[in-house]
Amino acid sequence: MTDIRIRPATAAELGAINDIYNHYVLRSTCTYQEEPETLESRTAWFGAHGPEHPITVAVAGDGAVLGWASLSRFHPRSAYRRTVENSVYVSHEHQRRGIGRALLADLINRAKALDHHTILAIIDGDQPGSVALHQAFGFTRVAYLPELGYKFGRWLNVIYMQRML
Repeated sequence: MTDIRIRPATAAELGAINDIYNHYVLRSTCTYQEEPETLESRTAWFGAHGPEHPITVAVAGDGAVLGWASLSRFHPRSAYRRTVENSVYVSHEHQRRGIGRALLADLINRAKALDHHTILAIIDGDQPGSVALHQAFGFTRVAYLPELGYKFGRWLNVIYMQRML
């Protein structure tokens, strides 16, 4: 998809970001959250991200938000300050069009520019598309944690992938 633009998210787009995310909360194991995110919580999440932990959106020519991505703190202890966790979510209506690839490529470039040292992707074991996307960008599997989460009446396995910058 060539008519998208990746740019920093604004507070005005939190409704669209939340709608994309909540679709997966209710239907997928790509997030282990079980209850939809409220706009109030999403606003607090947005406020907790600063310049070192950007949130971006993929927007169409008409300004519609097609997906979003973020770099988040991996752990609050200061020694982890150059380790970030990525998130990439694409609207279910716009999957398989290169939007996730564009968002992840942009996140990696931002992480490098911000002098982060490593990016972690924490992926459900039933998400081969996400694993393949991260592998395509040089992430390697560094851990497999069986039965770490429980959603939709079953135990879920977690894959940790890492990319050194």
